Amino acid sequence: MSTIEDATSELDFPEVASANAPSNNQQLFLRYFTAILIDLVVLSLFAEYWSLVTIESFTVALFAAILLQLLLKLTLLVEHQVASLFKGKPGAMAKFLRIFCAWLILFSSKFVILFAIDLVFGNNVLFGGPFHGVVVFIAVVIAILASEELVVRFYRRLA
Repeated sequence: MSTIEDATSELDFPEVASANAPSNNQQLFLRYFTAILIDLVVLSLFAEYWSLVTIESFTVALFAAILLQLLLKLTLLVEHQVASLFKGKPGAMAKFLRIFCAWLILFSSKFVILFAIDLVFGNNVLFGGPFHGVVVFIAVVIAILASEELVVRFYRRLA
């Protein structure tokens, strides 16, 4: 036997695709990793094809995508916490307050997120247009959420 064959026969090659089910932490990592990549692609496409969205570099777009994903998930966490306050209560007023508070949190969070992006990135990430870029930013966020939903639906159909 040659030395190359000896060396390779003694090595333990890990499997390329494991049959083990992924852990909860692994699933969570993949979910956020994929969402950040989707955000990065959508942000970059808007920056390339829409003059009202300006992102200085790929690195800035990557960090903006990470920040955006974190803040969007934090928004949903807050919205679910507030909704749970009204969920068990009977009556139309409780239902109205639950819906209104959810809408208020989801809508106002866009202003907070836009402010955070401006605070962190300054002129490296700019959304122009009506209402100091709020309308354009909301359009970008809607495109991001729609893209994430499309990928999730496609993934679920693979099963």
